Amino acid sequence: MAADEATLAGSKESTVKGKTTIADSVVASIAGIAAREASGVYAMGGGMSRAMGAMRGKMPGSDDSAARGVQVEVGEKQTAIDLGIVVEYGSPITETAGNIRSNVSEAVESMTGLDVVEVNIGVLAVHVPGADDEEESESSRVQ
Repeated sequence: MAADEATLAGSKESTVKGKTTIADSVVASIAGIAAREASGVYAMGGGMSRAMGAMRGKMPGSDDSAARGVQVEVGEKQTAIDLGIVVEYGSPITETAGNIRSNVSEAVESMTGLDVVEVNIGVLAVHVPGADDEEESESSRVQ
């Protein structure tokens, strides 16, 4: 099978000399990185997703943290993106969501050429600075 005949799930761009296929995981990684760059975003994904990602991240060659909290649907010319985020306490959620949509749309469209038809954002939690530190110190007997 020739390299340009191989297919992955995702977008396919036909040209005279072959086609380019963009995997869903590539779009998800781009979207995840762009979302994290918006101010007010503390983390991506829910508690279970972050915990599983942390465990997977400890295994060699299995770091999928860029796509954590991201789901995509990729067609030949368009993509739809769903994000699960944790915001910093005090950050205006609607402003943060608008910045995320802008960052994600720009990054995905410029890097892949796909038209981003929607970016849905689910705010899963609010991170309160210091709350994690207190929980860790209470549950741990030694430091």
